[in-house]
Amino acid sequence: MTVSILVPSSLVREAEDKREATRKIGYVARAATVFRADRLVVFPDAEGERKWGGGFVETVLKYAATPPYLRKEVFGKRDELEYAGVLPPLRAVSRTGSESEGSGSLRQGIVTEVGPEGRVRVNCGLQHPISLVVPSNMTVGEGERVTVRISSRRPVRAKLVDDPVPGLTVRRMNLSAALDRDDAGVRIATSRFGEPLSVGRLDELVARTDRDGMTVAFGSPGRGLPEMFGIDPERLPAVESGAPSRFDLWLNTVPNQGSEVVRTEEAMFASLACLTLNSE
Repeated sequence: MTVSILVPSSLVREAEDKREATRKIGYVARAATVFRADRLVVFPDAEGERKWGGGFVETVLKYAATPPYLRKEVFGKRDELEYAGVLPPLRAVSRTGSESEGSGSLRQGIVTEVGPEGRVRVNCGLQHPISLVVPSNMTVGEGERVTVRISSRRPVRAKLVDDPVPGLTVRRMNLSAALDRDDAGVRIATSRFGEPLSVGRLDELVARTDRDGMTVAFGSPGRGLPEMFGIDPERLPAVESGAPSRFDLWLNTVPNQGSEVVRTEEAMFASLACLTLNSE
């Protein structure tokens, strides 16, 4: 099951300063990691942006999603990361190989040097960069992120594999492109004006998302998805048929909210806790 999360470039529009904005983005990345999202997309909402827009949001999210052992090499010093120290640790669990000859954990690495005889040096979080043979079906360059399968640390036994780089992928993309992906699955827009999520509705929905995957979109503080798309909230459909803006359905995942506004990161935890339940 592929899980994609869409957040607007106006995500931190109400943050008082860069430190607060950075912290908020960190909790968005953490929610995506806790619920094993594969992709986190920042879509444009230029009208809702204030001081910090999509470039800032994307950079901080990418930094948060990068393993700590690669951050300095990948990002160096950047103004957007002035308060990166307040980001909560993601502590993503290692992914384990599943094929018959692929035991061991998959780790993200970065090529630090391309050498002769089809070998490269890769920083993958061990004590030193390691020299690995590039498989015949792969072409890699210096600075490229790669997937390394580590089967032993002492002694080191590792190899490059032609698998997607493990971990959360962060991209900036138009909403239409994100919703048109072949692996988009069930396309869900979250809104307090949507259909209230109930136990009865959840049973059917989880079975569907477990089978097809899902793409879940969230709004920003004080600016929900209906406003972004120019939709009258009172006209949002309560059923899947006819759902506007190319979503399959609009859901209110916190139907009895006790606060006037549910923050984006709070909505993510509340929504994904329900939608990622096991259907069995």
